[in-house]
Amino acid sequence: MNENLAFRLRMLARRVFTRPRIDLPLAFGLVLLASVGLITLYSAGGANMALVVGQAGRFVMGAVLMIIISRIPPNVLRGWTPWLYAGSTFLLLVVAALGEGRGAYRWLDLGVMRFQPSELLKLTMPMMVAWYLHPRQLPPSWKDIIVVGALIAIPAGLIAEQPDLGTALLVAGAGAFALFLSGMAWWKIGSLLAAVGGMIPVAWHFLHEYQRNRVRTLLDPESDPLGNGWHIIQSQIAVGSGGTFGKGWQHGTQSRLDFLPEHTTDFIFAVFSEEFGLIGVIGIVLLYAFIIGRCLWIAMEARETYSRLLAGAIGMSFFVYVFVNGGMVSGMLPVVGVPMPLVSYGGTSAVSLLTGFGVLMSIHANRKMHD
Repeated sequence: MNENLAFRLRMLARRVFTRPRIDLPLAFGLVLLASVGLITLYSAGGANMALVVGQAGRFVMGAVLMIIISRIPPNVLRGWTPWLYAGSTFLLLVVAALGEGRGAYRWLDLGVMRFQPSELLKLTMPMMVAWYLHPRQLPPSWKDIIVVGALIAIPAGLIAEQPDLGTALLVAGAGAFALFLSGMAWWKIGSLLAAVGGMIPVAWHFLHEYQRNRVRTLLDPESDPLGNGWHIIQSQIAVGSGGTFGKGWQHGTQSRLDFLPEHTTDFIFAVFSEEFGLIGVIGIVLLYAFIIGRCLWIAMEARETYSRLLAGAIGMSFFVYVFVNGGMVSGMLPVVGVPMPLVSYGGTSAVSLLTGFGVLMSIHANRKMHD
């Protein structure tokens, strides 16, 4: 038994370290996007090279993980999925007891770095839903939908309790995309959406006051221009002042004069819009569209349920991150603290995203294999 296990581990290690599995079109898009992010961060951070070097180091860390995971076959990842989901959910419980953060308990301090476990659920959540649905008949029955709902609700509820409602919704959305892609009938999807919509008035009473204020501010930011409306108003000014061609790199005024808050993290896309204008925004949106399209193409080429649902969910989740941040900085959505993927400054987010793309590359490399 031990010899058989040792043999399997040796074979897995040989695959990981000797068989490159990089999808070149996807890798090219990610490298280009990360480069845009570093250039924008340098300007948004006031030419602070420490920020750029730190972020570049996180990109390198994420790229190493992406390469390693791209060489692990999807059937191996599927076998690990329940343990990864259980481990990341357990870390949320640890955060509840030991976590730290600005007004919220979201981070674990590991000494050498601070770590946000909720970022892991953005990947392990769709993995778990895909794992559960893989051996079952599709489209899923109501029983399977209820079980998936419970799998989504447990970690999403723990994240919302931190409180981090934005990340909780993104994690729930990642799991919901895997369920949606399983071939559910439209009447079932409509029924679930109607049920969620009916719960909104009830959920309103459980929101923190600052979360309610964010919704109120979205509807009327001018009601409190120097308080709750400050973020949206200054962001809209930055986006609008860029015009067609922008003010030029390192010539944006909103961030340099400290009018725009969180200009290296949540609102860095407003800095980009001010400096590169409409032309730059169209360019980066097309780049995001290329990456998302490649993700969905990989999902379409997958040959088994787990890979197909997981790849599609990762691609759609990436789209939601871009849409939510873009809507936030333009004043169309409430401020929820969602970074712009691979552009905003942030370590855990960048590493978890690149890890997810490693899973996609593994799925693409093994697309001709059958279980």
